[in-house]
Amino acid sequence: MKNKNYYAVLMAGGVGSRFWPISTSSYPKQFHDMLGTGDTLIQKTFKRLNKFVPTENILILTNERYNDLVLEQLPLVKQDQVVLEPAMRNTAPCILYAALKTQKMNENGVMIVAPSDHWIEDEDAFARDVTTCFEKCEKEDVLCTLGIKPSFPNTGFGYIEFEKESTQEVKKVNQFREKPDYETAKEFLAQGNFLWNAGIFMWSVKTIVNAFKNYQPEQYSLFESGMSCYNTGEEKEFIKENYPKAENISIDYAILENSKSIYVLPATFDWNDLGTWGSLYDKLDKDEDSNAIVNSKVVTADASGNMIRSAKGKVVVVDGLKDYIIVDKEEVLLIYPKSKEQDIKKVLGEVKETYGDEYA
Repeated sequence: MKNKNYYAVLMAGGVGSRFWPISTSSYPKQFHDMLGTGDTLIQKTFKRLNKFVPTENILILTNERYNDLVLEQLPLVKQDQVVLEPAMRNTAPCILYAALKTQKMNENGVMIVAPSDHWIEDEDAFARDVTTCFEKCEKEDVLCTLGIKPSFPNTGFGYIEFEKESTQEVKKVNQFREKPDYETAKEFLAQGNFLWNAGIFMWSVKTIVNAFKNYQPEQYSLFESGMSCYNTGEEKEFIKENYPKAENISIDYAILENSKSIYVLPATFDWNDLGTWGSLYDKLDKDEDSNAIVNSKVVTADASGNMIRSAKGKVVVVDGLKDYIIVDKEEVLLIYPKSKEQDIKKVLGEVKETYGDEYA
């Protein structure tokens, strides 16, 4: 039996512009089968959470424009489980909104906030880690997060510094650190008490709502004023009118940097945030020339280290390219060095400026 006090908030509102041209503002990456497994990223995440969270206790937090995509891809989800943002306001407002809805359903609820586009292979280990944090959150007034043991000095992630001398399984957080430069990242790894911040959080609804009350009183007051409307027919109108008034602020700045009761569990599972074509390449099987191929039928000569994706069954011939991203999608063909993948966002801006939004 799944614990009826367990809830999940699946964050599915992002655009994923670094995965252009597959990911677009009208059809972002979480709704694509990026790994070629037969499941889209949001479907994989939902199934992972549904192993220990009751189906009806999973809320999908997304933008209004993706409502139909969510319902189409997650047939077990009912409309009232889809929490729609009428305006883009970063992570703090939507998390508070979801927490208040959950609190009204069950004041003893504990919830996980998880992105919809992460890759996690050992789903049983994930469930164990989350349950460990849930049990702590049920007993204590704490905020928990999962940290990933760093495998190299990555400059693309924020880091979590925990108490070095701690012998506890779930460790007290000293501070969250911004994305470092390479030398700083090397120092973090050498110190041994730093983890990558995966953006996966757990807390009781009481604790997170009280944290907003203490650290974000205006935000709390705005959303708490709609308590009588939540989970009723009046909710949509209240949110439409009031959500745009919310401050545009992340949960990190709003709550996590202020709270003195944050704990981290070093994750026991492999993890990848699937934020770029390069991170996807790292997770896919490769051919004998280290090319990662999704959907395509490929003929290569003197071609290695490439990320190749096309429509299913399309024949792609590649000669003389090394370490490139090659993505063919109907009206857009991208051939771009892997080493410059962080610039794809910038290229997308140029495409929009030159040819309009229909390609973005």
